Amino acid sequence: MEKEHILVVDDEEGLLHLVKMRLTAMGFAVTGCTTGREALAAAKKDRFDLAIADLRLGSEDGLDVTEELLRIHPGLPVIILTAHGSIPNAVEAMQRGAFGYLTKPFDDKELKAKIEEGLSPQRMRGEIQRLKSLVNELYGMENIVARSPAMQRILQQVVQVADSDATILLFGETGTGKEVLARVIHSNSRRSKGPFVALNCAAIPETLFESELFGHVRGAFTSAHGAKRGLFQSANGGTLFLDEIGEIPLSMQVKLLRAVQEREVREVGSEISTKIDVRIIAATNKDLGEAVKNGSFRNDLYYRISVVPLFIPPLRDRRDDIPLLAHHFLTATAKRANKGLRGFTPAALNRLVTHPWPGNVRELENVIEKASVMTRQDMITPDLLPSMGTSPDAPLKPLTEAKEEFEKTYLKNVLQLTGGNISRAAQFAGRYRADFYKMLKKYGLHPSTLKAKAEADLEEMEEQGDLTEAEHSVRVSLRGE
Repeated sequence: MEKEHILVVDDEEGLLHLVKMRLTAMGFAVTGCTTGREALAAAKKDRFDLAIADLRLGSEDGLDVTEELLRIHPGLPVIILTAHGSIPNAVEAMQRGAFGYLTKPFDDKELKAKIEEGLSPQRMRGEIQRLKSLVNELYGMENIVARSPAMQRILQQVVQVADSDATILLFGETGTGKEVLARVIHSNSRRSKGPFVALNCAAIPETLFESELFGHVRGAFTSAHGAKRGLFQSANGGTLFLDEIGEIPLSMQVKLLRAVQEREVREVGSEISTKIDVRIIAATNKDLGEAVKNGSFRNDLYYRISVVPLFIPPLRDRRDDIPLLAHHFLTATAKRANKGLRGFTPAALNRLVTHPWPGNVRELENVIEKASVMTRQDMITPDLLPSMGTSPDAPLKPLTEAKEEFEKTYLKNVLQLTGGNISRAAQFAGRYRADFYKMLKKYGLHPSTLKAKAEADLEEMEEQGDLTEAEHSVRVSLRGE
């Protein structure tokens, strides 16, 4: 296996030599530089997995060197080395794209922990490389960006469920990439050589739904001048993707339920049922739980299609992915337009990252395409981007505060998902049990409280008869039965 390559930049040759020795002992390939200019030349020549740079590099500004490194290699994790008195500058470096910082002096354990944290997203990308390559012809592998923790978790789940035949329900706002993810799941399954058939349920008139899904025989109705195969039959041996499943008319839901349960369909006008071998992946931007409550979606169909629910976060909740997505769209657009575009100015990139993106990835792609067409320079500047509606009265939170807010919410969600089981929660979060306990203590979270809440929620559902088999299993585990 090829060693991960780390670039180290420090004008103190003694410290540079020491860090290189430590990293080599840890099993990394290391390139050391004493000046920013030398480091940038190395970055243009070689590919690095991570960079470590001193904040003060003699007459050079470490912040400028960091920014240039990120311009050469967008997404490169850069760790800043700083003294105690320079921590505000290190925070500024993180705001300008650096991954994190270490305060001198630091020991091997701190150094290794910070490097492991920085390399973790890239290692996960390596695990899902095969997934990306399989859909490269359709979308390009860079379309699936997994730098953010939110997308890392989604892709981990995809790796786990892709090769099964479990029915999957994708939740996500419009434009988050639900169909892209559905194709990834199909391409990495044992059905990858079979067809992938997609249907937008919101685009089919109610009167044509049954014929579209199940097909019809000749003469089944007035305009049925010939027989027609349904989408279930067309997807036989592969995957049927039902997008916007919440738009299926109530009258059709019971027939769809039978097809999903029995894996057989009956063409309109026929009295014979036909067995089908199809995996179902459904998607929605609606709250189907609420739809069940108000009677517009069948309870039994909901539980049948949501065996494995996956929640795709909106772009505003995965801002780490925005620079990589923006650069990918810029490269693709520049190639089509035959333009030599180098990237975004820091101000333009900041505008992209701070925008709420109600249209998600699809909106971002459209914005980048328009800016690429309109620019007369080799860089995208803020004036080429639409007004992002960022209020001057609502400035960005400091990075530390935003990170802590996210971590606390994430810990709560994981604990509720696992019923307060620390071992399972730590495993899900990819942390050691002891480290997970420290995080809980840091935010004043108590597993017993969340476990009690999860058990109470399940008890209420059990009394109402709304528990699925999976939820019942969780209920049993919480009781200790």
